[in-house]
Amino acid sequence: MELGKNEEVEDGVEKPEEGNVISKGKSTGNVSSKDMFFRADKFDLKNLDIQLEKHLSRVWSRSIENQKPKEEWEIDLAKLEIKHAIANGTYGTVYRGTYDDQDVAVKLLDWGEDGLATVAETAALRASFQQEVAVWHKLDHPNVTKFVGASMGTSNLKIPSKTPSETNSSIPARACCVVVEYLPGGTLKQYLIRNCRRKLPYKVVIQLALDLSRGLSYLHSKKIVHRDVKSENMLLDTRRNLKIADFGVARVEAQNPRDMTGETGTLGYMAPEVLDGKPYNRRCDVYSFGICLWEIYCCDMPYPNLSFADVSSAVVRENLRPEIPRCCPGVLANIMRKCWDKNPEKRPEMEEVVRMLEGIDTSKGGGMIPDDQNPSCFCFAPARGP
Repeated sequence: MELGKNEEVEDGVEKPEEGNVISKGKSTGNVSSKDMFFRADKFDLKNLDIQLEKHLSRVWSRSIENQKPKEEWEIDLAKLEIKHAIANGTYGTVYRGTYDDQDVAVKLLDWGEDGLATVAETAALRASFQQEVAVWHKLDHPNVTKFVGASMGTSNLKIPSKTPSETNSSIPARACCVVVEYLPGGTLKQYLIRNCRRKLPYKVVIQLALDLSRGLSYLHSKKIVHRDVKSENMLLDTRRNLKIADFGVARVEAQNPRDMTGETGTLGYMAPEVLDGKPYNRRCDVYSFGICLWEIYCCDMPYPNLSFADVSSAVVRENLRPEIPRCCPGVLANIMRKCWDKNPEKRPEMEEVVRMLEGIDTSKGGGMIPDDQNPSCFCFAPARGP
């Protein structure tokens, strides 16, 4: 009997046409399924195996997810509403939302199951997420962004589309999320950029510096090294209180500094020992704080005219640091220099930095703009401080 040459394909399995069906009987009426034979060479058995394996894997994953006990930090997804994206970063997208009627920020990480990420990249994402949650959920301090909860690899997130034309197929089926309190003041970096011409009153400079130093001192007391201290990772509330955020690369400090190596952080803020690939400890955060303190005082970016490569080389080999304005009070300039000392052992502990900042008298001014001058004035030239 002549067989048809074309077959339909459905779910990866070739569907035989009438010409590929052989009946047992000679009846010319309708043939029931139990009376039919199909040609085995017309089936794509390899593709069928792949589809079956994927299906069983999904069923197994869901079964494991349903069976495993909940962690103490896992959120109730029924209480979470994700609204719209507010920021994009290296480790994921941040959305604004609500959780149990509280304003929150929701940081989403793709598990890498979209078929684009390699196995190694997916493993790195998972490790980053688990590390961030492990560090953050135990912290409780007024200068550390409050952790609300997290969800690991859930498939039940209702992620809004970025555009009306975007389909749900472009959104990862399984994602993990970190939920923290929402701080409407934005990042410290954004705040400093907005004030780059006016500069900040001296009292505000010291207040922001104290908030940051107290937060870091608390982290160090818990044996946690942030490793990415920069103005972009600090958030402000409506009252301009500063809170440390983003623990994506934070880790518990190793007892042996040799166990902590590698270039982790952001160029411009990274300590010489980190840039040079040498062992380091919590004092790398102290160095980064010194750069942030200069940034808060000047409302400017360190090394604006140098490339990343030039900064990295000059910081390590030429002891390059940001230029401190002549109008900067000696006591504040001294703290900057101590914090960014080339020798980590000579840098003060953050609790000592807190005490030094608390001892500063701001009643007589001392900021970039004198109290008796127009706020638009820019005062690098006149010498106003020691």
